Amino acid sequence: MTFAIFLALAYLLGAVPFGLLVAKSRGIDIRKKGSGNIGATNVFRCVGKGWGLFTFALDALKGFIPAFVFPRIAGLDPDYGVWLGLIAIIGHSFPVYLKFKGGKGVATSAGMLLGVASLAVGIGFLCWLLCMVLSRYVSLSSVVAAIAVAATTWIQDRGLVINIALTALALMVVWLHRANIKRLLAGTESRFERKKEAQA
Repeated sequence: MTFAIFLALAYLLGAVPFGLLVAKSRGIDIRKKGSGNIGATNVFRCVGKGWGLFTFALDALKGFIPAFVFPRIAGLDPDYGVWLGLIAIIGHSFPVYLKFKGGKGVATSAGMLLGVASLAVGIGFLCWLLCMVLSRYVSLSSVVAAIAVAATTWIQDRGLVINIALTALALMVVWLHRANIKRLLAGTESRFERKKEAQA
């Protein structure tokens, strides 16, 4: 019963559309700007760098709190944090507050991973950073990072539950980026432009 209650809380927390709320506080409906996505990347592009980073931090907390804090409050085994974190990511991607149309879960996934697999998320971040520097594609970098995290957990052999859960997470991130992948293959995906380049 306790686990079921915290599952519901994890979903409801994950579903809070911080990107939409942050952008609205600046007088912008982020769903009508840029890619139309409510995630941190679109806020970064359309509202501003600081607001994008703020949104990323809030979205990451939506994953970290259920994965790390909830099991300890509920007196559950820390491994339950994987499932609570996954539910929070599902809440972010399919929020009940927005008719189940949400973000792609990258920041929330990072927060969840930080709570249950810090080494894996560190390696995933390095892969994201390297891919971003070389390609300037946020979507490609996110997919590469998700795959790197899953691979790291298998190499570490964190246990079958965590290995399978984080592999499922990586597959979900890839699936949520399927439109971006199509654009990458077609050569029409937007690169993240540096400020000076965008003004040139």
